[in-house]
Amino acid sequence: MNATPLSIPDVILFEPKVFGDARGFFFESFNHARFDEAVGYRVNFVQDNHSKSSKGVLRGLHYQIQQAQGKLVRVVQGEVFDVAVDLRKSSPTFGRWVGERLSGDNKKQLWVPAGFAHGFVVLSETAEFLYKTTDYYAPAHERSLLWNDPALGIEWPFDGEPVLSDKDRNAKVLTAAEVYD
Repeated sequence: MNATPLSIPDVILFEPKVFGDARGFFFESFNHARFDEAVGYRVNFVQDNHSKSSKGVLRGLHYQIQQAQGKLVRVVQGEVFDVAVDLRKSSPTFGRWVGERLSGDNKKQLWVPAGFAHGFVVLSETAEFLYKTTDYYAPAHERSLLWNDPALGIEWPFDGEPVLSDKDRNAKVLTAAEVYD
């Protein structure tokens, strides 16, 4: 499995070695020892999540101000544009974002460490999205950062308006959001 730090080096793109033939394919989707070596510290995942969404659905940008979650995300069917925004005030990349296309075809995974907001938009007709988290879901601590905050300048690859939850429609801009030290 190749592990490539992105322009925000704490966010890492994982690309598995896929073995395929006329019968189909096989790949190792997770190896704890190799993952920990790539990120440079021990990570303990406590929860796995699975969502399915339709084209144009945008989920995010979500984070938990307490019980911050690191997330290892991937798509098993369809395609999304996945985004991580650095909300660590002491970081040299505070307020910057990175994005990657993840799909069932390319089998890429993205490591989004704690201290980041995370979201994605569905580019295919539907997409099934899987992610592992390093802490449990804590609704009392969940926050949303506005997906189209001009200060972030995220270049979402779609036209028109996304399909949003009320929570995401009413999210805060970066200057009004709670962030990490």
